Order: sequence, then C-alpha cells, then structure tokens
Amino acid sequence: MTFATLGLIEPLQRALETLGYQTPTPVQAQAIPAVLAGRDLMAAAQTGTGKTAAFAVPLLQLLTMEGPKVAANSARALILCPTRELAEQVHASVAEYAQNLPLTTYAVYGGVSINPQMMKLRKGVDVLVATPGRLIDLFRQNALKLNQLQTLVLDEADRMLDLGFSEELANIYRMLPKKRQTLLFSATFSDEIRTLAGQMLNDPLSIEVSPRNVAANTVKQWVVPVDKKRKPELFVHLMRKGRWKQVLVFAKTRNGVDALVDKLQGLGINADGIHGDKPQATRQRALDRFKSSDVQILVATDVAARGLDIEDLPLVVNFDLPIVAEDYIHRIGRTGRAGNTGEAISLVCADEVNMLSAIEMLTRQTLTRHMEQDFEPEHRVPDTDASGQVVKKPKKPKKPKASGGGGKRNLGKWVDSGEVAPAEPSIKPVRKVPVFNTGPRKKK
Repeated sequence: MTFATLGLIEPLQRALETLGYQTPTPVQAQAIPAVLAGRDLMAAAQTGTGKTAAFAVPLLQLLTMEGPKVAANSARALILCPTRELAEQVHASVAEYAQNLPLTTYAVYGGVSINPQMMKLRKGVDVLVATPGRLIDLFRQNALKLNQLQTLVLDEADRMLDLGFSEELANIYRMLPKKRQTLLFSATFSDEIRTLAGQMLNDPLSIEVSPRNVAANTVKQWVVPVDKKRKPELFVHLMRKGRWKQVLVFAKTRNGVDALVDKLQGLGINADGIHGDKPQATRQRALDRFKSSDVQILVATDVAARGLDIEDLPLVVNFDLPIVAEDYIHRIGRTGRAGNTGEAISLVCADEVNMLSAIEMLTRQTLTRHMEQDFEPEHRVPDTDASGQVVKKPKKPKKPKASGGGGKRNLGKWVDSGEVAPAEPSIKPVRKVPVFNTGPRKKK
C-alpha cells in the first residue's frame, strides 16, 4: 500500500516523500480514507505510530479541495491539544505536510503574550492548533470566530481530561457549529473519553490498530526497587554505570524536578528541567537544547509526556511513577518511536507500589525487576503482577525460643568450664508487609 492508493493528491504525496514517509502506518491506512470520506472518527493507536499524519494529511486535502476562502478572524479547522509542547509539535508537522498547498497554519497557546496571536488571526488561518484555555480567551475577546469551522480534531483528549479541561471542552463544544466533522485521536481511551466521544461525535467510525492501553513493544522496560531517599544517588550511579548520553527523566512534582536538576548540576552534569511554572520561552529553550544534545539530562513533569518528539531518544527514566497509570504509556512512548528501539527504567520505592500495580494491570504485563547492588531497599517493594494484585510475601515461621536458666547452662544441662555453650538462636521480628488497596482509582 502507498499514500497514492489512499487517494491523496500529488502535492501531499510529494511533501510526505520529502519527509521520508514511504508507506502508511496501520493507523494512517485506516484513518486517511475515513477522514477523506467525511466520517467522524475515534481512533486509538500506540504513541509514535503516526497519529498526527493520520488526521492532518487528509484534513489538509479536504481544506484544499472544499470550502470557501477563510474569512478574517476565522479558522476552517481546529486542532485542540492538551499542552503547549504538543501544540508546537503538531503545528510543526502540519506546516511540513502543507508545504506545497495554498493553506495557512498557526498555533496559539498560553504562557506567551496574546497580542501577537490576535494580530495573526486578523487575516484568518485555515488550520489553527490551540490549547483549550488560550482558544477560549481569543474567542471571548472576539479575536476568533468559529462559524466557518469545518473540522474539529481532539488530539490526546484523555490527557485534556486528566489536566482538568473538561469544563473548557464543554464551553468549546457550545462555541462550535453543529454541522462539522469531528476527529478524536489518542493513544489511550478511558471510559470518560468514550463518554466524551458520545457527546461530541456523530456516528463515529472506531479504529483501534493495537490492543487498548498497551505500551509499544519497541521499548524494553524494567523496574529498579530503591528506598525513596536514595533515588537521586541511584540515578547518578546508573547514569555513570550505563554511560548515558541523552536521557529524558520524569519527576512527579515541580519541586522534584528542580531538586534533581540542582543535584545533577552540582555534580557537574549538564542538566535542565521543564515544568508548568517555567515561562514558555524557557521551556522551549530547554527542549531545543536537549534535542540538539547541548543538554544531556532533561528532567520534566508530565507536561512533557506528550508532545515531545526527539529522533532516536534512547532512554526514558521514571524517577517517580506517574499518578495516572495511562501517563506511563505516554512517558515511555517518547522513546522507541517510528520503528526505533528504546529503554524505559522506573525507580520504584515502597510508597509507589499501588501505582506500579495500576500500570501493570493497565498494560497487562508484569515489569521485570532488577535489584541494583548496594541499593537494595530497606523498605521492601511488595511483589505485583499484571492482575493488579499486590502479592504478599509469605511470613517466615518463628523459631522456638530456647529454654533454661542463666549462666553456662543450655537446655537444662551444665556445661563444663572447658566447653563453649551453643549460642541461642537470634530471633528477628517478622516485619509485616502492608496490604495495599489496588482497586481502580476513583477520579475526583
């Protein structure tokens, strides 16, 4: 199968050939004809399998072949993304696909001044990539009209709900014309996303080209148990032992990102960090330096779990496990992309066993554990498996206490002065393994 057989016009075929796209990926092969036919679409595929081209390429063809010229302060197609980084990445791809077409594209998001964005929108754009918050700001200031909108794309909609954009999505839904094409793409589909699709899509075609919520098989994954307080020390040890050259590290909190970056820089390691408190320009500069290998270690919160596309990134490290299990798939999906192989290492302490269990249940696989010498945890990480259960370690039977009096007697017999009495058995208290609740998390 080729892109020509999917019905794409010559300018798009030429652009894809220039970018090195030879044959359609499975999600592209199924989605492109459906989008060209005008169908609403709900598609799930593993990250790194070409989802952006699957919706953007046919969308650009529809805009080229159909509809009037874009009006002032208007957009003909809207692509919603959960983060600024993903919006930038998607827009860059759309612009590359459209290089031979008479179409305009633009991206808007928060963290930067809104005035240049308002100026840009005065002439209208054919394809607008936006984050929900900034889109609503522009709409309320009359800088953007949506009455000419033909197609809405929800990219990584599950992440938008995780980030608390449900109210924004509801507001946007009310802003849109009722007659439109809606495409929903994501690497994972939760029940909440399926409910959202039922509200926003009209008789959608459903595509799932890979098992639901499965991590890419191009990524080798394993876990290293460790005490929480020794995670920074273990990370540095593994980095030097493995001679890591370029590593993307995920931490749970903004303070955690800053603390790890400070420690690494204090050791003379070229590291930088990105999180939601940093200005967009600072975040983009850190990403650019990491992509160009000027920065060896990039530490990030889940703001970078999606939208970060680095060619041949060899390794992802989960310094902390994510609170939402689905984010694990997106984190490790930053490596092993486009047919390349990669590795994902998770440093796991006893407090994170529930998160580990949820990840294994979601991905339907038990992650291999590698114990690192001299870093064996004092607080054991209970065993888990893909069933979502925490496996309790059997208790050791208590040894019977020795009877008898004091002095040099053993078991009621006197010991001659030339003999050595056998030592009484050392009885250590059996530490109880806590029982953790591993049922499904309730979303607030």
